[in-house]
Amino acid sequence: MIWLLLGLVLWYGSHLFKRLAPARRAAMGDRGKAAIALASVLAIVLMVIGYRGWDDAATLWNVAGWHKPVNNLAMLVALYLYAASGMKTRITRAIRHPQLTAVIVWSLAHLLVNGDVASLILFGGIAVWATLSIVLINGATPRPALNPPAPMGKEIGALVGALVVTAAIAYAHVWFGLSPFR
Repeated sequence: MIWLLLGLVLWYGSHLFKRLAPARRAAMGDRGKAAIALASVLAIVLMVIGYRGWDDAATLWNVAGWHKPVNNLAMLVALYLYAASGMKTRITRAIRHPQLTAVIVWSLAHLLVNGDVASLILFGGIAVWATLSIVLINGATPRPALNPPAPMGKEIGALVGALVVTAAIAYAHVWFGLSPFR
């Protein structure tokens, strides 16, 4: 449990540092990027170790048969939002923070199919971080001008990319012994 919590604390700290102490982060210059990246990787390692080693198997809710298909659809949406962010597709005109929104959708999708305490702490904690990040960014910076609508090729590219990555993630889940389909 402690490793999962330490990982989350390090994740929050490394990712919110720029928002909560912008002058201090700016003073670090490019050296700060390496430190933040290292802290982020260490946070992920701690969260994985903590999540995988969680002793308490308390179940808060049971997974119903419809949860996995909904999870899979939500994951496709999350991956599309993430791809759309980099390609500046039409959805980015409506959603100011598509990557952070993708993280929230990803987290909620995983909570749907994992009803244990460790999942609530991990995925719920990540969803809270992403929501807090959106609030802090919106409070600090005005909304930028809208991008012009993206060409249809970018829309198709984001969707195809999301489908390919969804298939790769499903394959990885099967390889690790986690069934994304049943």
